[in-house]
Amino acid sequence: MKTTATNKKVRQLLTAIGQGGLILQPDFQRRLVWTIKNKQEFIKTVLEGLPFPEIFLCDGHVDLTTGMGTQQVVDGQQRITTLYQYFTASAELPVGPLTPYEELEDKEKLDFLNYDVVVRDLGELSDERVRQVFYRMNSTNYSLNAMEVNNARFDGALKRAAQDVSEWSFFDDHRVFNAADIRRMNDIKWCLTLIITLISGYFSRDTEHEEYLEQYNSEFPEAEKVVGDISAAIELIEKLGVDSKSRIWQKNDLFTLLVEIVGLGPKECDDTSGLGVALASFYAEVDGISSGAPPEEYKESAEQYRVDVISGSNERARRIRRGEIIRAIAKPFFANK
Repeated sequence: MKTTATNKKVRQLLTAIGQGGLILQPDFQRRLVWTIKNKQEFIKTVLEGLPFPEIFLCDGHVDLTTGMGTQQVVDGQQRITTLYQYFTASAELPVGPLTPYEELEDKEKLDFLNYDVVVRDLGELSDERVRQVFYRMNSTNYSLNAMEVNNARFDGALKRAAQDVSEWSFFDDHRVFNAADIRRMNDIKWCLTLIITLISGYFSRDTEHEEYLEQYNSEFPEAEKVVGDISAAIELIEKLGVDSKSRIWQKNDLFTLLVEIVGLGPKECDDTSGLGVALASFYAEVDGISSGAPPEEYKESAEQYRVDVISGSNERARRIRRGEIIRAIAKPFFANK
C-alpha cells in the first residue's frame, strides 16, 4: 500500500467538514470518548503551535456525475472533531480556561486556521481494507482484554476512580491481585466492577463497564461517596481479625463481602468481633467441603455458596445468591438489623 504524507491547514479540514467532504466518523470508528479536559489540552497544543501526531484519511464516495468526492477519517477523528467543535463554539466543548475562538485576536485566529496538520493519504481502499487498516492501527501484538481496550478508549472520571482504588495498599497487604492481574489491568477491572455494582446492583461479568465508563467519562459525581463507602468497608474488614489464609482474601469472596458490607453500612457494625468469628467460621466450612468435611453450622448456605463462588462465579445470578448468603450471616452484627 502506497501512502502519501502532506500538510493540510486546519482551515482546509474545517471547510471540508462543513461542506460534507470529510467524513469524521465512519461506522467502523470508535465513538468519541475524550473528556472535556482532553479536548481543552489538545486545543491548547494547537494554539501554542506545538505538533501532534499525523492523521490518516482515505478516499470515500465519488459522485460520478458531478465529480465531487469525499474522504473519510481512518485515524484521528477525535482530534479533528475537537478542532471543529472549538471553531464552531460547540456546546460539546466548554472552553474553560481557554480563550474562545471568536475572542482570539485576528493574528491568533489566523495562526489557528493556518496550523499545519500532517495528513497521510491512504488513497482508494475497499471498505474491507479500510477496516483492516483501522483495526491493525488500533491493535497491539497481543490480544487486548476488555479492560485494556476500555483503558485505551476511556481516561475519564470513573476509570480514574477505579484505578485509584486498585492502588490502595490494602490489596497488596492481603495479596488480592497477583502480578498477572496487575499486568493485564484485571485489578482495575475488578475495582471498576465493584464501583459499578455499588451504584447499579449486581450484573454479569463486565457487561456494564463500557456503558458506565462512557456515562461517567467527563464527571463522576458519586465518586466521593462510593469511594468513601469502599474505604469504610475495608477499614471494617481489617478489624475482623480474619486469618491471612482465609478465602475472604480471594477476589470473588472479597468482592461479595465488600458489596454487602457497604449495603449494610460499615459504620453500623456494633459487634466487630462477632462478625469476624462468624465469617471466619463460614469461610472455613466452605473450604472444608472440598476436603470432604460436611458443613455443620451453615449447612445448605455453605454448600450453595461454594457452588456459586467456584462455577460461573461472575454471572449475575450467582453474584446475587452469594450476596444474599453473606448478608444473612453479617446482618445480625449490625445496628440496623
